[in-house]
Amino acid sequence: MDWSESIDGYCERTSAAFWAEPLNAWSNLAFIAVAFLGYGLWKMRGGRDKASEALCLLVGVIGAGSFTFHTVATRWASLADVIPIAVFIYGYFALALRRYFLLPPLVAGLGTLAFFAASFGAEPALAAIAGSSAGYLPGLLAMLLIGGILVARHREPGPLILAAGATFFVSLAFRMVDEPVCAALPTGTHFLWHILNAATLGLLVAAAIDTVPASERRTTDRA
Repeated sequence: MDWSESIDGYCERTSAAFWAEPLNAWSNLAFIAVAFLGYGLWKMRGGRDKASEALCLLVGVIGAGSFTFHTVATRWASLADVIPIAVFIYGYFALALRRYFLLPPLVAGLGTLAFFAASFGAEPALAAIAGSSAGYLPGLLAMLLIGGILVARHREPGPLILAAGATFFVSLAFRMVDEPVCAALPTGTHFLWHILNAATLGLLVAAAIDTVPASERRTTDRA
């Protein structure tokens, strides 16, 4: 495989030039903004939860990786785009099992591995529905399921997780229609995927920051 091969997968790109996708590139500033806002909220909440701090930093990495891909637009740059997103998805799933459902570390880890395997196995079938966006559908379903269970149990941060899922649903729709609307809208809609996806991650990060980790909750209970 030629890792330097150019990729033209989005409506806005009409050449191999660095700035051929200006909206798709600059819209990644939304991730950087969310990373800074999340870090500010983390500091306001005491700045002790390392998992939430890592999530804030990871959102920034996602923005930088996506910017690289939508400017350089090569196969190796695509890895800079998709790997940080995958780390966030599966890392957050593990955090949700551990923090929101108070599962033991081993169970949360095994649950995350099962989610990864199920996502990987289901992607070919989901591609018939969502095309290149199929890999994101398991994440959407996970948000809706986790958020729905928490809301049904009247537990935080259920509403925030559901809001993230709803935002991601709209975000994913804009990603999927980028090519179909290209003839009528030369800029495409992928940049809206970036903006709304950043909002999704912001809601998830806020949920993690505002939910007391299990270890701290046990300490508080004993006090």
